[in-house]
Amino acid sequence: MNMLYVLQKLARALLTVLLIVTTVFVVLRLSGDPAIYVLGLDADPRALDAFRQQWGLDLPIWQQYLHFLGNCLQGDFGYSYFEERDAMTAVLERLPKTLLLMGITGICTLLIGVPAGIYAALHRNSWVDRLTMLVSVAGFSLPNFVLGIFLILLFSVTWQLLPSSGSGTWQHLVMPVLTMTVAEAAVFARFTRSAMLEVLNQPYMRTARAKGLRWHQAVRRHALPNAAIPLITVVGFFVGTLVAGGVVTESLFAWPGLGRLLVSSVANRDLAVVQIIVMLIACSMVLTNLVIDLLYGWLDPRVASLRTGD
Repeated sequence: MNMLYVLQKLARALLTVLLIVTTVFVVLRLSGDPAIYVLGLDADPRALDAFRQQWGLDLPIWQQYLHFLGNCLQGDFGYSYFEERDAMTAVLERLPKTLLLMGITGICTLLIGVPAGIYAALHRNSWVDRLTMLVSVAGFSLPNFVLGIFLILLFSVTWQLLPSSGSGTWQHLVMPVLTMTVAEAAVFARFTRSAMLEVLNQPYMRTARAKGLRWHQAVRRHALPNAAIPLITVVGFFVGTLVAGGVVTESLFAWPGLGRLLVSSVANRDLAVVQIIVMLIACSMVLTNLVIDLLYGWLDPRVASLRTGD
């Protein structure tokens, strides 16, 4: 792989993370005074001034930004006003719950969406194909919070089979995972079907059949590997939609993960916690897209050559 291509992608990834963090830093400080949110509107003005001075909020925003970057380089990501402890500790405490939810959701999405799309493509225009696409469109169109509320009313209120909030047992995972999987699996099913149909109509499939390969052999050896390449693109968007869906789902089911912590921290102007969570989200998405770009460059060297001008 072209080394210049790799360096360009790394530089772009680092710049993207820096721009995201900078934007969040500025927006948070322009959206409200944390001192008022912490101490209240009726707090003594001297107490408010002392709070701002203690946390450097009385400095010009550019000085606050430089101090923030300098502290980050030293491993100091700030202090949580509301958690009353190190902000990174508060975030890392919630991280395993979010990784568990997203990990199981990702596995379920791939196990359902990809096989459904493949089967629908191989049985094009059949009732199975039409049913799969109908369910996919419905699943993609239904917002997470609507489906989540419906599941709570059905499984928790009416049937009393599953808990509606918390994370104590595997039963607490069922509805959050189902809520997020429905939409994501629908996207993968539709995209996989389109990729398979495009590959099945390629000349090399007819050539493979003419050489004596059976249909299932031609599909396994030629169609599936070539259809898998475009799916790499969807993975990059998949991470982003997982993060966005996780914020809504965790809040809806009171799942103690980063999504719920982010919502409460934004409402309380807990700047350090919000900044760390956004940095983690940005880094995960940028890293995913970086890996995808590098995979494209490895799978198809023409991509790297075109983008570096070789």
